[in-house]
Amino acid sequence: MVIDVDGVLTDGRVVLDARGREARSFHTADQAGIGLLARAGIPVLGLVTGSRRGMPAFGRSLGLGAVLEGAGRGLDSVGRWCRRRRLALDAVAYVGRDVLELPLLAAAGLGITVADGAAPARRAAAWVTTSAGGDGVVREVAERILRAQGKWASTIGETWRSWD
Repeated sequence: MVIDVDGVLTDGRVVLDARGREARSFHTADQAGIGLLARAGIPVLGLVTGSRRGMPAFGRSLGLGAVLEGAGRGLDSVGRWCRRRRLALDAVAYVGRDVLELPLLAAAGLGITVADGAAPARRAAAWVTTSAGGDGVVREVAERILRAQGKWASTIGETWRSWD
């Protein structure tokens, strides 16, 4: 699964402090969703369409497997990642939100957009979440995918057992 960072994992806002350092906030439900997908054997990558400053730390804090560069080249970045792993692009689920992501939404096996995504993205996506960007989108997507694959109960059970 590939997830656009700004506007999906976050609400799209970037806060700059007096020194020009960026800060983003995320919903803890998304961190749980990423963990559930990873536990079920589904790697989760972040796609950054803007600045990568601070992204490695942000990605690690969320449990992302990697952060790929997008900036208008998202399809190329994800395509390269897939080729290195001998994975077909149509085996990837992609969660995006904007018109710049239309090529990736169309090429992915499952194109998903957020409830507050751009109208063209909502029209192009196979599925529009009920959650807005930054409001638990990945948790919603994780549950729906794991239920569809019949992995929800076993993944939740493994998570509970790991707490003992």
